[in-house]
Amino acid sequence: MSLRRLEVRDFRCIESADLEFDSRCNLVSGANASGKTSLLEAIFFLGRGRSFRTPRNETLIRTGAHELLLAGRLDSGAGVRPVGVRYSRDGFEAKASGSRVGSLAELATILPVQAIDPEVHRLVEEGPQERRRYLDWGVFHVEPNFVEHWRRYQRALKQRNAALRSDSPEPVVRAWDPELLEAGRALAFSRRQYFERLQPRVAEMGERLLGLRIELSLSDGWAAGTDLAEALASSWARDQERGTTHAGPHRADLGIRVGGQFARHRVSRGQQKLTAAAMLLGQLKCDEDLGSPTAALLVDDPAAELDESNLEKLVSVILELPGQLFVTALDPSVVAFGRLPAARRFHVEHGKITRLL
Repeated sequence: MSLRRLEVRDFRCIESADLEFDSRCNLVSGANASGKTSLLEAIFFLGRGRSFRTPRNETLIRTGAHELLLAGRLDSGAGVRPVGVRYSRDGFEAKASGSRVGSLAELATILPVQAIDPEVHRLVEEGPQERRRYLDWGVFHVEPNFVEHWRRYQRALKQRNAALRSDSPEPVVRAWDPELLEAGRALAFSRRQYFERLQPRVAEMGERLLGLRIELSLSDGWAAGTDLAEALASSWARDQERGTTHAGPHRADLGIRVGGQFARHRVSRGQQKLTAAAMLLGQLKCDEDLGSPTAALLVDDPAAELDESNLEKLVSVILELPGQLFVTALDPSVVAFGRLPAARRFHVEHGKITRLL
């Protein structure tokens, strides 16, 4: 699947653009704050219904406009499929082939997209939510029932926590336990199965990008060696005291070691960024092995983050992946970018996008 055409209206600093992309490689250049990242962000929003830069979608609407509009044409090799999203302060709407897209999960299956941006180190440095999102994005694309397990679990967890907060009697709270246990075990099992396939690919990417092995460990969200039912029972007193459920897949996390060191606090910011990039690229390779639809990869200004040697390594790795590639650059003449195969090139200035070749 590749994004062959994109129309943009009132997204960030881009008032209007109508672009045709190469199915393999696209290089976007321009000065800082010209709109390069905004273009990548628009592509990401078309596939995910959210930004990789901010949780506040309303800030994506161009100043003075009341809504943003993105319309794409996807080429699967077997035909062309239109997809579009519209967002205003009144809400979000997405359509594909003329039919309404019912959820962000459905949208993500239509245009799978992943991003390596200057804030990619957050995957390593910030809290467990970022790493759960990373893990679940991979499981979602290879396990058909994962979304249903996740939704069932979230509904049961929400109701159980509401009952805890309202000081409901124990039988009322525990009435949600059977659903929580069934969906939670299925959720944890799917994550664990995927993790076993993911870990070797991430380790391989760590060796290639850092020259060090990345070791991931998975905590299911409760004590190892116990069943979820046991964990819920043992945390009951604390759940009552604090009004929230302390054991379950919503507390899962990935531990990350680089060369035997905990990556979160003991490696440099540069190593954190390369570690996070290795995790994302390892995931794309893992998903390819498992038959997941090939994702478009957005790489935002890598030359600003990496020295020449590490940039060469990154470009070498991403060129081995089969998906469509979008790269931004302050200076497109950097030697590593010359390796991009027959890249279609664009230049951005003050939100105006011009095709160069």
